[in-house]
Amino acid sequence: MSGVVLPHNLRSNPVPLNTGDLMRKLLTALLCLLSPLLVPALAQAQTSYPSRPISVIVPFSPGTGIDILGRVIAQKLSERWTTGAVVDNKPGASSNIGTEIVAKAAADGHTLLMTATTFATNAAVNKNLRYDPARSFVPISLVATGTMAFFASTNTPVSTVQEFVTLAKAKPATLHYASSGNGTPQHLAMELFKLDTGIDLTHVPYKSTGFLSDVVGGRVSAVIMPIHTAAPYVHGGKMKMLAVMSAERSPVFPSVPTFAEAGFPNLQVDVWYGLLAPAGTSAEITARLNAEVNAMLALAEVRELLGKQGLNPMGGAPARLADIIKLDLERWPRVVASAGIKSD
Repeated sequence: MSGVVLPHNLRSNPVPLNTGDLMRKLLTALLCLLSPLLVPALAQAQTSYPSRPISVIVPFSPGTGIDILGRVIAQKLSERWTTGAVVDNKPGASSNIGTEIVAKAAADGHTLLMTATTFATNAAVNKNLRYDPARSFVPISLVATGTMAFFASTNTPVSTVQEFVTLAKAKPATLHYASSGNGTPQHLAMELFKLDTGIDLTHVPYKSTGFLSDVVGGRVSAVIMPIHTAAPYVHGGKMKMLAVMSAERSPVFPSVPTFAEAGFPNLQVDVWYGLLAPAGTSAEITARLNAEVNAMLALAEVRELLGKQGLNPMGGAPARLADIIKLDLERWPRVVASAGIKSD
């Protein structure tokens, strides 16, 4: 049907009307009339986040390093957003309790997870998690990293990592190393070292940082741990730092080589801290949160505070954190299986 022709008595000239054109013109006119009403509504929908205070879940106890980072983020968000932000500590089960809370929270950007390397190591050790670390979250930002290093007791007759490996091969299973518990990043990092070098060491797990006194006293031969925790003991001559596990040398200990420089290029392990949101959080909300974290990490006061904690401020796109998590979720299960590690 090509068109409709008006009756002769209603027209002076016969002009056929196309029904498709007529409908389009009517819709255009209707949109023009409604647009002043639609634009404010759309704008309000786009700016409605956040509509209430942000809850930053920290799955560790108050006063810990990750808790300090979470509080920095909450404080800066509160300064920039009128709705405010608060830290909610949910420790327990090696951080799994707080992590599960966020995994099951509404994906509206009002509940966030401040997490760390244990996010990935827990997944390697614990096969009964009630969330999927690869699918239950979306990354927001890599907040900071801490440098791990290999330390030896002053009683251990070595001055380099290579000398330690040689000694361990000459005396298999007789050298002991400490960690803060089974499945912790320090434990897995040392097992990665063992796997890469083919040495046999005996693990002595502790429930806290009490292992430091045993390393200092020579009852334990070695330990891998963050530099900022062990720095006072190194400066005091009570422990030896043989190599750092970062890609570059530490500015605090510039004379200490990296593992790559020491001949072990596969041993790069950093402690990382990142901000996640529940899966399904919109790209718009994720992008806004990422921009806010990047802005606060650029502040001199924040960078100074993190530096005092021995941490390196990072930032960048969400993909930066996603890549680190993907690497760890692929790397640590191999180490756990090789060492036969079980969760406590």
